[in-house]
Amino acid sequence: MDDTRGLAISVEGVTLVVDLDDTLIHTDMLLETFWAAISVRWLNIIPAMRALFKGKAAFKRALEEMGTVSPELLPYNQEVIRYIEDWRSRGGRTALVSASDQRVVEKIASHLELFDEVCGSDGVRNLKGPNKAAHLNDTYGKGGFVYIGDAEADLDIWRDAACAVTVDVSASLAARVDDQAARVEHLTTRGSRLKPLIKAMRPHQWLKNVLVFLPMMAAHQFNLVTIGQAMLGFVVFSLVASSVYLLNDLLDLAADRVHPRKRLRPFASGDLPLLWGTLIAPTLLIVGFALALLLNLQFVGVMLFYYAVTTAYSFWLKRELIVDICTLAGLYTLRIIAGGVATGIPLSVWLLAFSIFFFLSLAAMKRQAELKASQAAGQRKAHGRGYQTTDLPLIANMAVSSGYVSVLVMALYLNTDAVSGLYSNPAPLWGICLVLLYWLSRMVMISHRGWMHDDPVVFAARDRISIICALFIFGFAVLGALW
Repeated sequence: MDDTRGLAISVEGVTLVVDLDDTLIHTDMLLETFWAAISVRWLNIIPAMRALFKGKAAFKRALEEMGTVSPELLPYNQEVIRYIEDWRSRGGRTALVSASDQRVVEKIASHLELFDEVCGSDGVRNLKGPNKAAHLNDTYGKGGFVYIGDAEADLDIWRDAACAVTVDVSASLAARVDDQAARVEHLTTRGSRLKPLIKAMRPHQWLKNVLVFLPMMAAHQFNLVTIGQAMLGFVVFSLVASSVYLLNDLLDLAADRVHPRKRLRPFASGDLPLLWGTLIAPTLLIVGFALALLLNLQFVGVMLFYYAVTTAYSFWLKRELIVDICTLAGLYTLRIIAGGVATGIPLSVWLLAFSIFFFLSLAAMKRQAELKASQAAGQRKAHGRGYQTTDLPLIANMAVSSGYVSVLVMALYLNTDAVSGLYSNPAPLWGICLVLLYWLSRMVMISHRGWMHDDPVVFAARDRISIICALFIFGFAVLGALW
């Protein structure tokens, strides 16, 4: 941004009026308060919908009362703030006028201490579009204000402003403002939203969904039909999982913004509009279930159960001590069950037992990493979780013990007749147990030292030693099958 922008406008007798949503802040307070209210208590959606029948202003007031948002955590548009500071440094008056609820606007204005006047929707009148234009004309007179906004609803306001200042508007809207306003400035403070959208969908987390291929691989069934079924199952799981990730991020806005790394997530940082997540999450879910119908109804049932559990996890289970770890382990194992249902391959009790203990270890590592990050930040407990940093030794013991039990289950499985029928020489498979013992021990040690990413699976996918271990495991499996 050119730091000389706005300086040529005389501040004498003119008030700089600033919009709030997607202008002063890189988010929308209607959706902020909506998701804050839902995250506190999902049943809040019922009184919120009742308030909506009374009008948008009443809806906003109800959400403000149910979903408190901390002004200091919001993603502010620093370019707009610098514009305001330049205006004030030359003696100009400023006003924050928004369609958001008056209480919300006052809290933000009080936090920033940049505005002489504040006005928002009052629970009866929704201060947007023509209502806002009439208010500004009555208060300052036509041509008595400069207006900074971002939406098509602001066209009537820009038309009567001494100068129209747009923030991150589309090319078509910018052209309309140029045609209708006497003087225009365009501020561009955001880049493309495609990259943040892809990041929010977390395609790197789709690595977990390769577990749907495990029943096929364990049973050595590699025909085209089975591979196609497993591939479709992978796609369905990825779409539904991304829908869940979007929902979880919307519900976790406050917790993510105080986290050293999660604060950079697209919604928490303001890089991606909350509206996008609100619309795309159900779209991905619908497409995923439509594709699931191409497999069989049993697979659809598994996906319904997966979505129900993950939704319960987002709203409630993640805050419950130990229950959250068990739930995460179960969701990993559910991917294996989905793979068996999609391909029609019966699942071995040994495979399920190994999975439960192995993924319980990974889930405990995930909590261990989060607690270690909280400890490093000087916090006594993990935000939005039921754990305290003093729980670290116990969580580490859970990760180690359950990991070692999973290796024991595999060792016992290697002595069964089923293995002899699948592998010409099972002896090399014992090397897998040794590699897993080393890898699990190293991962717990890395978590203990605070070097772990929030998710062990993501960390392992980028860790050179973990990749080498995976290659050794694959090599031992091939030797057992072919040697």
